[in-house]
Amino acid sequence: MQIRLFITGGTFDKEYNELNGKLYFEDTHVPEMLELGRCKLDVNIRTLMMIDSLEMSDDDRDIIAHNCAQCDEDKIVITHGTDTMVETAKVLAEKISDKVVILTGAMIPYKFGSSDGLFNLGSALAFVQTLPNGIYISMNGKYFNWNNVRKNKELCLFEEL
Repeated sequence: MQIRLFITGGTFDKEYNELNGKLYFEDTHVPEMLELGRCKLDVNIRTLMMIDSLEMSDDDRDIIAHNCAQCDEDKIVITHGTDTMVETAKVLAEKISDKVVILTGAMIPYKFGSSDGLFNLGSALAFVQTLPNGIYISMNGKYFNWNNVRKNKELCLFEEL
């Protein structure tokens, strides 16, 4: 079973500039994370974009949906910024019904060392192998149906509605 992993950016892949204190994108950390996690799954990685989800447009979401619909794999994990993850999941749910699609991300950049990203990625990879067709969000060791979840910014976690 091959799993498609699409990269879109988000906090997951941000770097920190020590000189000016700003976060920025360089390249994805996913291959390093899979190696660190000793992942033995057959994962096909493709970077679609490297942007903050707050800057994601409808066109960007259409690109994600198009790539999900066109790929041969029926098990897909998408790394995504947490701020608009639910909006992207809604677009995917309108266009894809015959695949398992899991969106995941991180509240803290992987390169900070204290990131939840590695755990969230591992959870998403496990859930994508076991859940029925549908669109889901996986954060904090849980999975949520796309239409029954929100980001709680005060508690810094995802929760059911």
